[in-house]
Amino acid sequence: MEVITIDLPPDLKTAITTINALTEDRLSLLASLHFTVPKREKLTMKALAAINAQIQQRIADRDPAAYSAASVYAECMKLRHAVTLAESQGSEVLKGYIAKLVAEGTGAGGSKASQRLVKDPSFRDLFERSLGWTQELHPKPAIALDLIRGQLSAHPDSRIILFATYRDTVQLLVEFLTKNGVRCERFVGQATKDAEKGLSQKKQIAALGRFREGDFKVLIATSVGEEGLDVPSTDMVIFYEAVPSEIRSIQRKGRTGRSGAGRVVVLVTKGTADEVYRYVSQQKEMQMHKSMRTMGQMTSLPQKPAGPEQASIEAFTPQGPKIIIDDRETSSKVVEVLSGMGAAIRLERLAHGDYAIGDRILIERKTARDFVDTLINRDLLGQVKAMAESVTRPVLIVEGGDLSVQRDIHPNAIRGVLAALTIDMGVSLLFTKDEQDTAQMVFVLAKREEGERGERKVHPHKSHRSLKEEQEYIISAFPEIGLKNARLLLAHFGRRPYN
Repeated sequence: MEVITIDLPPDLKTAITTINALTEDRLSLLASLHFTVPKREKLTMKALAAINAQIQQRIADRDPAAYSAASVYAECMKLRHAVTLAESQGSEVLKGYIAKLVAEGTGAGGSKASQRLVKDPSFRDLFERSLGWTQELHPKPAIALDLIRGQLSAHPDSRIILFATYRDTVQLLVEFLTKNGVRCERFVGQATKDAEKGLSQKKQIAALGRFREGDFKVLIATSVGEEGLDVPSTDMVIFYEAVPSEIRSIQRKGRTGRSGAGRVVVLVTKGTADEVYRYVSQQKEMQMHKSMRTMGQMTSLPQKPAGPEQASIEAFTPQGPKIIIDDRETSSKVVEVLSGMGAAIRLERLAHGDYAIGDRILIERKTARDFVDTLINRDLLGQVKAMAESVTRPVLIVEGGDLSVQRDIHPNAIRGVLAALTIDMGVSLLFTKDEQDTAQMVFVLAKREEGERGERKVHPHKSHRSLKEEQEYIISAFPEIGLKNARLLLAHFGRRPYN
């Protein structure tokens, strides 16, 4: 594996300095409210979680200052994400994120965290400076272009995969490489986010087919491309940024060298989280290989006497229900409210949905207007169907307003879509008043899911059924039968029970 280290350009260093100063102001404010906070340099996700734990404890104690602190904590989360984008993704992605925060902070119903950030003169100055970035400042796109050109020049029939974490970065790279004469396509998940459409399964398969046949030589993929790609002739894999997970790192490397020696290149920005993630991933991967070798040599393990264990960091972090949130939802007030309620939040890039709870529940959140707009202008049913096919308990939350008055669309069309979502796809449809109400609903779902006891049944059943229902239940369980065909079979052959 090759590692290319890259210097951060001065303009991005200046932007990060501004963001860090904003973060230090927020940490000082939390400290003035008598919360224990780390130095800004030590502000990791675990440290943020520990701060949130203190806030939740004081909210439980009815401390009024804790409610203000919860909003300041949300600002810290947003600022930390901005630093990550500046360090590893580049100026264009950062500029888009800042603009999104400004739009939310100046628009109706924006979160308090975004509103306060937008009012901060330093943040406003950063926004104004970002508008002057007329081209990408980070060297990574140009370096990726040089690597791809070099590989294709030496081996014209090569297939190359360029992995990036964020869809915005994927789109930026597609446009940049295409502009410079490299034929490429994006490969992302099925979910549609904001105005950006995902790729349906059919389109994903078609893209892989064109890639395999050589219609284009470069595939630019998010994490959806880490698993299940059948591309045996891939000769090079480029990591646009390092990833902290040894599993993801191994999966990405596994995309190359299947039919010969492959090349893996990781782009790392000096002095940033890129270096930390590369080191963490490397150490975890080495430990994994060591553990596998040890397991292969062992026949049995001696029992270790039980004794007191040292308290882990988790003992000081939020013990609320665990919720995985798509990182593109960070500007939403829902995230801020969930954090304030004590949920144990983890940010990830989700292939489907906006919120994941356990391994059964995925939640897609749409405002009433977005629901209707997606129905008219994009593939609402396809988007929800992709989510429904990936979990056993898909949920769609429609937030605020009456669907029938959003646009000039016949009420029966909306009723038909709602029927298709609930009856045909088995999606639980929930309506909420606003972001606060949505957050409370998501929290209740997460609490209920964590509160379940015992093994869940894949084929759930009612506590009592009539003989007719039992017959339909049993026959419908056979492959390719289903409830409709089960009823037709029973009607044809009769319902008389046989032993």
